[in-house]
Amino acid sequence: MAGTASPAFDTDTLRRGIEGDTASTLLSLYTDDAEIRIVDRNAQPSRPKVLHGRDEIGSMLDDVYGRDMTHRLEQCVVQGDHAAYVESCEYGDGVRVLAESMVSLRDGRIADQIMIQVWDE
Repeated sequence: MAGTASPAFDTDTLRRGIEGDTASTLLSLYTDDAEIRIVDRNAQPSRPKVLHGRDEIGSMLDDVYGRDMTHRLEQCVVQGDHAAYVESCEYGDGVRVLAESMVSLRDGRIADQIMIQVWDE
């Protein structure tokens, strides 16, 4: 009896979503109950910023993609139910941001993500 393979994580969609002009493509890669933990200068490891569900994640992505900045997927590695990727961003004034994410996948979509980000000061 042949098993049914789970859907694969779509790295091409990830690239289009990150490098696109709106949040919609990137948001489509998240499960309805996804969670993101963000660690940065303002949200340190002992108290990360936590977003629950596509509504909160979508609001954050809409804010980010509403800014004058570009985004680029630098690297992405997928292994089984996990993926890791590096994203670089640049604001219109030249300030740069670098973010690294490790994600857990469910049915080819992001269910859990931890993002560590730093930016020029």
